[in-house]
Amino acid sequence: MLTNHAKLMQFFSVANEVTGRKKLQKMIYILQKCDMPFEEKYQFHFYGPYSEELSLRTEELCNLGFIAEEKEEKSNYFQYNYSITVDGQRFLNQFNLNMPDMTKQIQLLKGKSSRFLELVSTMLYFDDLTESDMAEKIHTVKPKQKYTNDEITEATQFIKAINPPH
Repeated sequence: MLTNHAKLMQFFSVANEVTGRKKLQKMIYILQKCDMPFEEKYQFHFYGPYSEELSLRTEELCNLGFIAEEKEEKSNYFQYNYSITVDGQRFLNQFNLNMPDMTKQIQLLKGKSSRFLELVSTMLYFDDLTESDMAEKIHTVKPKQKYTNDEITEATQFIKAINPPH
């Protein structure tokens, strides 16, 4: 078992359950930007930062029976719910993994919608921009989301709350 798989299992162990593939992608990316040692590579994609590696790792963990994936039918789409299994927890307990505590960050992330986390992760992806350029960039790359300036301000405050300066 590779260390990166174990790190992902540790995330699920702390999170308990994650609802939605998009939310999972955004949560891991945001934690990575908060200096958590996740190593998945991300590219900018239709819904913001996306990692093919994360999708493959999650699928592998599901195939091993360490992560449970439940497919839930919504009105016009499927939503996926992920949680660590008993076998996954048992395996993780035997794995010597040195991960920082991410409980606080995960709880903050779980409390937000995937739409909001898409905004936060997009802002973190372009974190080299000034605040005014950031707002312009968000409106350029995410026109269909119609993010308001208030939402961008809320996302800026959320980023400061979840990743305080060290």
